Amino acid sequence: MAYVPNDVGVLSEHAREEIDKWVARFPEGKQRSAVISALRVAQHDNNGYLTEELMDAVAAYLGLQPIQVYEVASFYSMFETKPVGRRSISVCTNLSCSLCGSDQIVAHIEKKLGIKTGETTSDGKFYLKREEECLAACTGAPMMMVDHVYYENLTPEKVDEILDGLE
Repeated sequence: MAYVPNDVGVLSEHAREEIDKWVARFPEGKQRSAVISALRVAQHDNNGYLTEELMDAVAAYLGLQPIQVYEVASFYSMFETKPVGRRSISVCTNLSCSLCGSDQIVAHIEKKLGIKTGETTSDGKFYLKREEECLAACTGAPMMMVDHVYYENLTPEKVDEILDGLE
């Protein structure tokens, strides 16, 4: 088990255990390589978003400057820094998906859920991310990801089936 500085108590025991597993994958002194995984775990434990306090705790736990963690959290679209819905929907809008109709899929989801991209439904169930540059599933375009599960070759009907089937 890693040394736990006093200011990382905000991280759950589960998060610290998971972060330790990721740190162990890298050579001694290269714990910065575990930042993405550490943030992912912290975000998951906090209902899908990161607070400044959590990011500071991750930095302290990994022995990094807070800015090194903030840079990662603000760069990657997988991280949220404000409360969002319980289910996160990402529709790929890169070239392959766009040419195959992702704009129509986004418009359909917005209409179905009564929200725009970047918003959460009034019941807090769904959050439609602003934009996903690429989800690396070009051969299944258009595609979306809901809570890290890929759905490919989408049609409005298929989107309805997927979203209606989620609790």
